[in-house]
This record gives sequence, structure tokens and C-alpha cells, in this order.
Amino acid sequence: MNSTLKPSENVKPYGIATKGKKEEVELMFDSISGRYDLLNHLLSMGIDKGWRRKAIDLLRNMHPATILDVATGTADFAIAALSTGAGQITGIDISNGMLEVGRQKIKAQKLEDTICLIQGDSEALPFGDNSFDAVTAAFGVRNFENLKKGLTEMYRVLRPGGKVVILEFSRPKYFPVRQLYWFYFRSILPAVGRIISKDRSAYSYLPESVNAFPDGKDFLKILNASGFVNESQKQLTFGIASIYSGQKSRPNA
Repeated sequence: MNSTLKPSENVKPYGIATKGKKEEVELMFDSISGRYDLLNHLLSMGIDKGWRRKAIDLLRNMHPATILDVATGTADFAIAALSTGAGQITGIDISNGMLEVGRQKIKAQKLEDTICLIQGDSEALPFGDNSFDAVTAAFGVRNFENLKKGLTEMYRVLRPGGKVVILEFSRPKYFPVRQLYWFYFRSILPAVGRIISKDRSAYSYLPESVNAFPDGKDFLKILNASGFVNESQKQLTFGIASIYSGQKSRPNA
């Protein structure tokens, strides 16, 4: 990670001196929740749907019965995870506005018996140890106030032998993708986001938070320090996003 970058926990949507990152992230997502899905698919040109499918593919062979989707937002990843055959999927998010959009989607698809959404703090998960076969997160861990704490909580609630799969933006390294990516992220995306979401800060925060996030090998080191083993990274679309995975060791493994 570039040591000149501002630490990820100090990058906040609004920069309110009296509020921490966690509070500001909740405010931001409540503000943009009604237009989040539209902007998400529009600004990614639909590529995000394929990224989610590839992330879910990493869970298919283990046939998880229970999945926890952390920072579930409007539940796109939780709904996509149904393709694993899981019988129960729980989504948790700090933003009730985002969850309300997700609940509407789940109700429309008659998935209430399979997917449950709850509001809560991803850095203090309200579940017992070893509760889930798999834990997932899509574009959410970048928003944690304390990344190590959040990952440690994900490890805690995962059953021994279970897998974590995290989809997150990363920084392309090579010309010309790197230059095109940052031009789009810093110029076009914030302008379009401001017009549609009516929130002047949310889509400026996105590139700032991506730039500050410890991606690649740096993130794998944090996964390992949080307890995970067999950690790996798969880059997507020239490094624009990455899928990270890891496992919780079985006793005496």
C-alpha cells in the first residue's frame, strides 16, 4: 500500500468532524438508497453482475447451507448467492434505507423464507461463533471503519472449514487501463452520480475510498492476520475489481 495515501478509516463521505466513518457511511447510503441500484448498474455498465456471478462460483463446490452476506446493501449479492443452493441466507447492513430496498426485492421474488435482512454493525456481528458455512461481502469492506475488526468478526462467525468470499474494487496497475480507469472514476463517475443521486459527496467518496483501500497483496496480508488461511486473489476486468477468498481452519488442521 502506498504509504502516502490517507488511511482507509480516515476517508469519509462528508468529512464531518463530529462523526466517525461508520456514521457517515450510514448517512450516505440512506441518502442514495433509492437510486443506488440504478447507479450501480449504470456506472459499471452492467459488469458488476458478472463479477458477482464469478464470486459466487467460488462457493458452489462447497454447497453451503447457510451464508452471511455482510454489508449486503440492497441484497443483490444475497439474492445471487441462492444459486449455491443455500437454504438460509442472512444479510446485514448498517443502512436501513438500503435494506428497505432489498426487502422490497426479496418480497417481489417471494424469497422471504430463504433470505433474511437485518440492520446491524458489520464490525460487531450479532451472531454466535461458528454460525455460517460461508461469509460474503460485495463492495462493502472498503467502507469499514476498522477493516481488521470487521474481517476478524467475519472469521469469528464462520464455521471451521468455511470460506469467506469478498468482492471489492481494486486499482489497475498497467497502462492504459490505469489511466482510463482513474479518468472515469475521478471525472465522469462523480458527475453522473451527483446528478442522479442528488448527493454531492457520495460518488466523490467512491474513488477516494478505492484509492485508500489496501488492495492486492496488502489485503491478503490483512486477511491472513485476521485468521484466514489459503487466502487468494482473482483479478477481474484488467484489475478494476478483485475477488478475495480465504478459509477458516478446521481444528488440528
